[in-house]
Amino acid sequence: MGRPAWESLLSGKRRPSVTLHDVAKHAGVSSMTVSRVINDYAFISEAARAKVLKSIDELGYRPNAVARATRTGVAQVGVLYSNPNSSNLSAFLMGAFRKAGEIGCQLLIEPTAAHPAPARAVVKLIEAGVGAVVLPPPLCDDPKILKLLAAAGVEPVSFTTARPSPGVTSVAIDDFAGAAMMTRHLIELGHVDIAFVRGDPTHSTATRREEGFRATMAQAGLAVPDAHVVEGAFTYRSGLTAARQLLGLRRRPSAIFACNDDMAAAVSAVAHGLGIAVPTELSIAGFDDTPVASTIWPQLTTIHQPIADMAATAVELAAGLARRDADDDRSRKHVLADLTLMVRQSTASPAG
Repeated sequence: MGRPAWESLLSGKRRPSVTLHDVAKHAGVSSMTVSRVINDYAFISEAARAKVLKSIDELGYRPNAVARATRTGVAQVGVLYSNPNSSNLSAFLMGAFRKAGEIGCQLLIEPTAAHPAPARAVVKLIEAGVGAVVLPPPLCDDPKILKLLAAAGVEPVSFTTARPSPGVTSVAIDDFAGAAMMTRHLIELGHVDIAFVRGDPTHSTATRREEGFRATMAQAGLAVPDAHVVEGAFTYRSGLTAARQLLGLRRRPSAIFACNDDMAAAVSAVAHGLGIAVPTELSIAGFDDTPVASTIWPQLTTIHQPIADMAATAVELAAGLARRDADDDRSRKHVLADLTLMVRQSTASPAG
């Protein structure tokens, strides 16, 4: 059995530069016949169609997305998402679809959770003929994924990466600054015992948010005991585990800053279950300002990032790269979105 297509691309052994003429020569037919098979024209014999499709598969041919976008004016952009339960997903997709409709771009959506290896989802989009792919974390931080796209001649656009790769277009926020902003808010309220729930360690955003928290605590001369920093995974379930750990400490923190809203909502749920009043006995803060932040009670103090607008920008940049717009000065840019501290009812000065 041959190697999977994604493994061949990663090893560099697959030929991403195969042309339509190469397919025609391999199949023993004319280039016109190959073109008609690719575009699903009628009046092609089944024998000829079978030969062409076999040659396309064996040679690893991928129709030129740039040429197609130039010819039709419609760019094909792939969009990956890794966490279908994330509160960010609906805002992300809303912004992506809105912009695609405005600029006449075709989106191909692929969940990475449906594949045993994330690279398979990427290859599926490559083989569908996209010219660019919007990559969420942690895929946008994975050099193997970037290598895979480069081998196929597909442009990446990193979404919400905290450490954009050189030469790769990105749309992001300053996670360090956002975490510092929230930590200062808690310190200014009078909190000194502040705990932190980490995000997924494979995400650069999680690392930068923790760094922003620790740096701001250090600047204020406040210690961060090891027991006050616990693991999370950006999921509600991981937030429940982290909250039970922190709220079970003999010296309980007066405030908990979770790396995203889903985990902060979980902390709030555990606190309510234990009879701990929020915010009079415990302040809780999140990050992202997803819909859950304003639907739980008390409403969550958090850092707002404009996910829908950022997704729209990412799709617009990806479409420009897919078309290789020569006059598009946004190509290969690092776009940094503004952050806002949203003070709601979940934070207050500590009791006493």
